[in-house]
Amino acid sequence: MKKIYGIFVILTLAVCILAAGCVGTGGSTSGEKVLVVGEMWRVSSINPGDGHDGGTFVTEKAIVTETLVGANAQFELTPNLAENWKQINDTCWEFKLREGVKFHNGDEMTASDVKMSLDNTVRLSPSTAKLMSYDHADVVDKSTIRIYTTDLNPLVPGVLHYPDTAIVSSRSYDANGNFVNPIGTGPMKVESFNEQTGELVVVKNTDWWGGDPGFDKMIMRGYENPSTRAMMIENGDVDFTTDPPYSDIERLDALPDIHVEKYNTPRIYKLDVNLAHETMADLNIRKAISHAIDRTGIVDNVLYGVGAPAGGVFLPSMTWSNKSLVPYSYDPALAKQYLANAGWMDTNGDGYVDKNGKNLHIKIYTYTERPGLPPMQEAIAANLRAVGIEVEEVSMENSAMNAAMADGSWDLYLSAMNLAMVPDPEYVLKSWYTTTGTGNKPGYSNADVDRLIVEGHYISDLDERYDHFREIEGIVYDELPTINIAYYGVAIVMKDTVTGYKFDPTAHDYRIDPFMTITA
Repeated sequence: MKKIYGIFVILTLAVCILAAGCVGTGGSTSGEKVLVVGEMWRVSSINPGDGHDGGTFVTEKAIVTETLVGANAQFELTPNLAENWKQINDTCWEFKLREGVKFHNGDEMTASDVKMSLDNTVRLSPSTAKLMSYDHADVVDKSTIRIYTTDLNPLVPGVLHYPDTAIVSSRSYDANGNFVNPIGTGPMKVESFNEQTGELVVVKNTDWWGGDPGFDKMIMRGYENPSTRAMMIENGDVDFTTDPPYSDIERLDALPDIHVEKYNTPRIYKLDVNLAHETMADLNIRKAISHAIDRTGIVDNVLYGVGAPAGGVFLPSMTWSNKSLVPYSYDPALAKQYLANAGWMDTNGDGYVDKNGKNLHIKIYTYTERPGLPPMQEAIAANLRAVGIEVEEVSMENSAMNAAMADGSWDLYLSAMNLAMVPDPEYVLKSWYTTTGTGNKPGYSNADVDRLIVEGHYISDLDERYDHFREIEGIVYDELPTINIAYYGVAIVMKDTVTGYKFDPTAHDYRIDPFMTITA
């Protein structure tokens, strides 16, 4: 462990105590390869079906559980625990399971386990049930299950890529149906979980159907402060972490025993616009804001190249994205013209545009856990001030955000949102842009968009389906209920003793690669 002097020693010890013991990195000790991971969120759940954070964590990061359906780098669906699937009729899908897959307790995975798993997921997570239009599932035979929906739903295979639908053994629940421990099929299995500290320890599943994992044990702890994550890996307390402050990336990468790898992920930095405010409801204002933002400058100078300027909602690499949508140009003069079109001009020479004796004042909220958000907020605020808009910046921990914004006084909300938990365009567009969408924070309502999304839901042919949703993506690009800033990039920071890591571009934040290894 590297020595750090003065106050940094005290801070490090304090962090380690809070993290349950300050156990350093394992490396290859007594022949056991131990990987210590500094996760970006506190581990609050290890139940994949709870509809919260458990599914993403145990499926993608702890790699304890697996889903029926996978996805490739283009976000096309691929076999996983299910070898193939087909639609029997409008409301029935049949899935053939991979044979010979065993749970961590040695039991063979069967269709009965899959039915139990899905039944419990939809019981615990009504949003997942709604997304799948789940009615019930029937076991056809040991390796075949049929899933029945309440209506025609082409999304079903895509939803079964969603981490919350990961499959666990029926023995993961007690006799009363209460969840105890995730007994999955993945490359690692749970050894212990401390609910007080959030520390999870998993060990190699030597009978994994996918091959032989490259390490024996993984210890995962959550450090929500980006600076803490940087300090922990620099001090040698973790072997693998993500998203330190982006301003630290070059310095960390230059250290002799650490390297940094940067990747794009299916996530976007966007500004939700509060359309309940008369000013924000004016398209001229939204266009002025969009043209005032220097997206390239933000990516280069705020994100330090971790990401890319955003045009449409979806990454260009996504097979269904509307690739004709380019980032709004950075054009302060045009932004001022749009402000003038809305009646906002600097009439008194104070540098701020005004109307009816009042300056145009905008309040921007964001949260602090993701390292790109606070400095991006500052850069956007500076861009807007440069065209004459007064800006108030508010940032806080994500857990306090909903309460702080409940009074509706916010104008813009800067966030980093996932785009492919379900690999299909309907999932995002329906949630963000339909009048009753669960993620429609702006309060956007367009009858044509509502109608088109309903119509698109029933299109099964993928070429036709994707063309249909590209049209919708184009409409919201023009109307700007959300202002897209940049596609999210993730910085993976590893000790040089960690080798063979392969990034999964479809993961929520990142996926631990079971075949990477760690040496002394």
